[in-house]
Amino acid sequence: MDMDRKELADFLRRSRERLRPQEVGLTTGPRRRTPGLRREEVSQLAGMSADYYMRLEQARSPQPSTQLLGALARALRLTIDERDHLYVLAGHRPPAGPFAGEFVRPSMLYVLDRLHETPAQIIGDLGDMLAQNALAEALFGCVCTVEEPDRNIVLRWFTDPFVREAYPEDEHEQHSRRHVAHLRAAVARRGNDAAASALVKRLHAASAEFTRLWELHEVAIHRTSRMKVLHPEVGLIEFDTEALLTPAEDQRLFVFTPPPGTGAIEAVELLRVIGPETAHRSHRA
Repeated sequence: MDMDRKELADFLRRSRERLRPQEVGLTTGPRRRTPGLRREEVSQLAGMSADYYMRLEQARSPQPSTQLLGALARALRLTIDERDHLYVLAGHRPPAGPFAGEFVRPSMLYVLDRLHETPAQIIGDLGDMLAQNALAEALFGCVCTVEEPDRNIVLRWFTDPFVREAYPEDEHEQHSRRHVAHLRAAVARRGNDAAASALVKRLHAASAEFTRLWELHEVAIHRTSRMKVLHPEVGLIEFDTEALLTPAEDQRLFVFTPPPGTGAIEAVELLRVIGPETAHRSHRA
């Protein structure tokens, strides 16, 4: 990302002028004429030199570090949206927001329940299955008999051979590499936190294939793809998958849509008639 010095300078100046001294614990004297804070006051609050801050507002500074931007955001009492805007203007990717974790917002569940025409699932960034609609259950099976810590699609892919029966054998390697590449990105984004570390350690202990692919250090976030699913009653069904991100970006709503002209639309209609109760592959997802 390129730094936009002119826009950054203007945003810093406007943000400084909007902030009243009493909002940051400063007193206002009778001779104060500057609207908002003075430059030296911002630099002091941010723990940086007044000369460097002046150059930022004059659009003639080198690119500030993310640490400095974080200090400026706190000094100027920026909102999250304003902080992210500051990072973008300075040529940096904004920091990740707070993770949603396993809590699925009611609005997300509402959307999921209203998707009557296509299978859909809500999956966490590490691969945890959080929710799915009736058509997805009919297609992949229910996870209700699986212990909650094991409701992870990456873990089950590498530890339960039965799961792979839902996909053509010649595509297994592709699925394996995609799972590992996506997990690599998620682990790095989380800073290798406790949940991510525990999952990777468990996968290394359980699967030599996972260890082999992990050592390749491939990274690819799963956003869209074309996939084939083998259903015991309907047969082979082809889907386009689309991943819709939540604001925290650690949950994805995966929507499986039938490509036009492939016969998948009729297959999905048959799947709806069959219903989830006949999807006897109860531990596949």
